[in-house]
Amino acid sequence: MATVELLFSALPEHVRTARLVAAAVARRAGVEEAVLDEVRLAVGEACTRAVGLHQSNGISAPVRVLLTEEEKQFSIEVGDEAPHVGLGGRAPGADEADAEAEEDEMGLAVISGLVDDVEVTARENGGQIRMSWPTVPPATLPA
Repeated sequence: MATVELLFSALPEHVRTARLVAAAVARRAGVEEAVLDEVRLAVGEACTRAVGLHQSNGISAPVRVLLTEEEKQFSIEVGDEAPHVGLGGRAPGADEADAEAEEDEMGLAVISGLVDDVEVTARENGGQIRMSWPTVPPATLPA
């Protein structure tokens, strides 16, 4: 199992780098060429979401991207350290929080539309989006 870990400052300009790295590692892992655009878009959406959560919560920790090549699948985990706690009621600034929650849901909907196998986890100390794609074995050469 080969793994690549990418940590980057929560700045929008680093999302492009994460997308490029993800596509390159996915290609090497054996993800079909036709699916690479979906990988790029999904990683871009997940990283943009994580950057936004870090910035809106004043978190200086880096965004973490873990790219893992397994026997028959390639997976990407994008983690943030933002608190994911339900609002429970209307509080001062709730309209702003509602707008952020709506934007967050839209980003998750885009990712779900791009990736068949996606898992979102959220806790008080951070969240994670795990996405995976099947890989194809390398073509064998005739003897």
